[in-house]
Amino acid sequence: MTAGAQELLRLAREVAVEAGELAARLRREGVEVQNTKSSPIDIVTAADRAAEDLIRARLAAARPADGFLGEESGAGTGTSGITWVVDPIDGTVNYLYDLPNWSVSIAAVEGDPDPETWRALAGAVAAPALGEVFTASAGGGAHLGDRVLQVRPPAELDRALLSTGFHYTHAIRGNQARVAGELIPLVRDLRRTGGAAIDLASVAAGRLDAFFEQGLNPWDQAAGGLLVTEAGGVVTGLAGAAPANRMVIAGHPAVVRELDGLLQRLGA
Repeated sequence: MTAGAQELLRLAREVAVEAGELAARLRREGVEVQNTKSSPIDIVTAADRAAEDLIRARLAAARPADGFLGEESGAGTGTSGITWVVDPIDGTVNYLYDLPNWSVSIAAVEGDPDPETWRALAGAVAAPALGEVFTASAGGGAHLGDRVLQVRPPAELDRALLSTGFHYTHAIRGNQARVAGELIPLVRDLRRTGGAAIDLASVAAGRLDAFFEQGLNPWDQAAGGLLVTEAGGVVTGLAGAAPANRMVIAGHPAVVRELDGLLQRLGA
């Protein structure tokens, strides 16, 4: 890991932990739903905005030349060639209901903040309710605390534990439910935890064989995707394409190849 990547990683972890502490405190004080986005179930809380404001301010103070792309406050261009891709609370519905699978996801990427073209340099996923902080840097591996992470060895799909998520748009959710129903008899089991960043971190940690989801935004996958690749896995789209909003598939390369083919056959 270069000195530059090391500094980006240190900053990502430090700010993710601080924002997670703020969000956890605000959760204890009570959650306020402020708005909805793509549908009535796609919510924004006051804590989402407070956490992103904190993250944006801390990153701007430390690295004023960098760009920023956040779920709640949008994009800001920079001059350094590095952009911070931020989800202040990934798994907001879990957060609203006081379920533990929510996290703060922060990644530094080189190039345009587009998962089809960027090069992820450093990332952190802080999950305060779980007491875990996942980190990764390009060439430096993936870690949970001090533990080096490695994806699970390849397994046949009928012995693979998968996780997925559902889109907030009802028409897309309907097709996802159909695909899930046809997939379940073909795999060990299918989990739906409600937080893509933690799902990707769980793939990196060997807790899941693979993850797939349609409709992920750049901030949903930036840090988690780097965790998977640095843990020896791959992150792709359908038919081996780059990961994109159309589909993200993550896991051991052999499992992803088989799952990719199955998802195409099922019309995912």
